[in-house]
Amino acid sequence: MRKAATKEKTKKKSSVASLRPGKLNSFRPDSEALFVGVDLGTCRASISASNGIREVVPTYVGYPKDNISEELLGAEPLFGEMALKHRLSVELIRPLAHGVIQDSNKSSKNRHLVAAQQLVRHLLEKAQPKPGHPVYGVIGAPARASIASKRILIDAARGILDAVMIVSEPFSVAYGLNILDRALVIDIGAGTVDLCRLHGTLPEEQDQITLDEAGDFVDETLLSLIRKKHPQAQFNVNMIRALKEQHGFVSENADRVTARFPVKGRPKDFDITDELRTACRSIVPGIIDSIAQLIGTYDPEFQEAIRSRVVLAGGGSQMAGLASLITQGMEELGGGKVTCVDEPVFAGSNGALKMAQRMPKHFWQVLV
Repeated sequence: MRKAATKEKTKKKSSVASLRPGKLNSFRPDSEALFVGVDLGTCRASISASNGIREVVPTYVGYPKDNISEELLGAEPLFGEMALKHRLSVELIRPLAHGVIQDSNKSSKNRHLVAAQQLVRHLLEKAQPKPGHPVYGVIGAPARASIASKRILIDAARGILDAVMIVSEPFSVAYGLNILDRALVIDIGAGTVDLCRLHGTLPEEQDQITLDEAGDFVDETLLSLIRKKHPQAQFNVNMIRALKEQHGFVSENADRVTARFPVKGRPKDFDITDELRTACRSIVPGIIDSIAQLIGTYDPEFQEAIRSRVVLAGGGSQMAGLASLITQGMEELGGGKVTCVDEPVFAGSNGALKMAQRMPKHFWQVLV
C-alpha cells in the first residue's frame, strides 16, 4: 500500500537554515573568494564551484573491514565509486539513506555521523580551494533533514568553508532555474521525493511535501518482482539499481529490456520489461496526490499558473516518459504541463552555486 504524503517537519519555516548567529564582520566576499554549491543527495552528491569545477560522487563511504583489507586498501576511508568497487572488502555506509543522516541505534550513530562529515569534506576538497583564500558554500540537503542533521553538515564544513548556508534541494533547483514564482519543483531522489511550490518568497513548511517512495523504493519493488518471476536468477540491489538507471521507463510503448543474471554461475538472459515498467510507475500515484494537495491549497487565482509550470529534477526524473505520465495524471486536476531539467545531476548544485554568489551576508552562517 502506498504511503501517505508527509509534510516536512522542521523548526524553521524558511528553506534557508540559520542555526546560530555568526560573526558577520568576518564575512568578506571578494574577488579571491571561491563559491561552491553542493547538492547532497541520498545516492549521489554533486558540487559546482565558481572556478569551473564540477564533480559528482556516489554518497557511499567504505571503511576497511580488517587488517587484510586495510593492508590492501590503506587505512583511510574510501568514497563513492571506489567504496562501491571494493564493497566486499569494506564496511559500506550510505550515511544519507532515506533522506536523513542515519542514526538508528547508538552503536551505528557515530559511524554514520562521522561518515557524513567525511563525505562532505571529501566533496568540498574536490573544488580545489586555494590555501588562504576564503571559501563560501551553499549545501542543498534533503528536505527531511532535521535541524540536528543540518548542524552536522555545518560542522562537517568547518575547516574547509568560511561560511555556509543549508537549503532544501528543490529550492536550490528552482533558484538555479530562476523559477521562484508560480511553479512547482519535484526533486525525485533515491531516498525521497521532495515537492516544493514557489510563490515569490522563501518556501514555508506548508509549501513542501516529502514522500518516502522514491528511487530506493523503485529498486526494492523491481528486485521483488524479478525475484518472484525468475526465482532461479542471482542478482543484488546494486545490479537492479544499475538496470533502472540505464533503462528505467514508464511508457506503454518501449523496447524490450533484457537483463543478464547468473544462474548457478552461468549467465542467462531474462526479459524484465514489464517488471521494470511496473516498478518505475510505482512512485507516480504518490506524486500525483501530492501535486493535487499543493495545488488545492494554493491561492485559487493562481492554481492554473502553477499547474502549467511543474518541473521534474533529480535522478528519478530521467525515467523515460515520466513527465508525460505525470501530465496525464494531472488531467483530473484540470490539466498541466510537466517538464524536466536539462542537467538533473547538477541542477541542484548549480542552483546552490548561483545562490552562494548572490545571497547577502546576513543569510550566511559564519564558521569560526
